[in-house]
Amino acid sequence: MSDAAAAPGSDEVLMGPVDYLVIEFRGDRMTGEGWPILVDLVDRGVIRILDLAFLRKAEDGSVSGLALEDLGADGVELEVFEGARSGLLGDDDLAEAAAALEPGSAAGVLLYENTWAAPFAAAMRRSGGELVAFGRIPLDVLLDAVDGEDES
Repeated sequence: MSDAAAAPGSDEVLMGPVDYLVIEFRGDRMTGEGWPILVDLVDRGVIRILDLAFLRKAEDGSVSGLALEDLGADGVELEVFEGARSGLLGDDDLAEAAAALEPGSAAGVLLYENTWAAPFAAAMRRSGGELVAFGRIPLDVLLDAVDGEDES
């Protein structure tokens, strides 16, 4: 995490919230369609990749890692992700991610900083704010709510 920046004029660390995703691809099918979008998010400074790992779970339940070059990104420069290992994502985390996978699938495990939120988060801390809860609303719940409003 040595890439975290200091807030201008202070020694305060300027870092945004960190999230993780485990994205399963059933039948071991990764098309690579999301790669250009992920690269764009990094290039625009919206997120910073801290860790990126890939797993495959065989039909017998055994788990193995996948190398970046084994993913077939079709014209996308994946070198930007080489060495994305902050050390925050450990073997126990990968084992937990693998346990959530169905046999015969593959997954990407992504740990990323929301760099867009760093200045806001630092300002809230300086003004005495403290995060006491956070969450995410699943897409199906949002769609159901929008559908319900349309019917009203």
